[in-house]
Amino acid sequence: MSGRGRKKKPMYTFDEYLDMATTMHRGCLCPGQVLGTRMALLGCRLLGIDPPDREKRLFVFVEMDRCFADAIAAVSGCRLGKRTLKHVDYGKAACTFYDDRTRRAVRIVARDDSRDRVVLYAPPGLEKYEAQAHAYRVMPEEELFMVQEVMVEIPRQDRPGRPVSRVVCAECGEGINDRREVRLNGRVLCRACAHGSYYESFSARCLVTTTREEELTPC
Repeated sequence: MSGRGRKKKPMYTFDEYLDMATTMHRGCLCPGQVLGTRMALLGCRLLGIDPPDREKRLFVFVEMDRCFADAIAAVSGCRLGKRTLKHVDYGKAACTFYDDRTRRAVRIVARDDSRDRVVLYAPPGLEKYEAQAHAYRVMPEEELFMVQEVMVEIPRQDRPGRPVSRVVCAECGEGINDRREVRLNGRVLCRACAHGSYYESFSARCLVTTTREEELTPC
């Protein structure tokens, strides 16, 4: 809510916000898109921010990398590349919305039991996901979400702007920005070398495609 407790008139209609979400999601309209759109609108409204944020005051921590995350990004205006969208992989349909101007933050969680109420809000005869998408559009916020005030601190190295530091990994020789390095046994390492990576390298070479597609040249 705004400081005077009044609801601001949205900049766009709900359907227009939903169109933004489905466009980002490559045209797919699913229950997650509706859920994420409503969550983003609620989070922004509670902080008194007009979505999509153009004042560079909103950060969003999204806790799952599924459909609703695209809706959160589209509606809120926050992006990974802007460093205002943070992915925290908890596997939960939840987000924390943080206002950098007021330092207020709210965490919103999609209620698991909202699925049990779909039958109360969707007309009969719809397929499962159609029924969910319809119900999530009209279901009261208190039946769809749980909201809590939280505290968030965003350190300098996690904020927009130029990197605050850059070092080189002693093992692989790759550059590391923004204090993501690990200091282990007196060595500066990247997290992949220190703790193991998600990828397995077949070779120490870096392969670069030349003008002839069949040729591979080591860096």
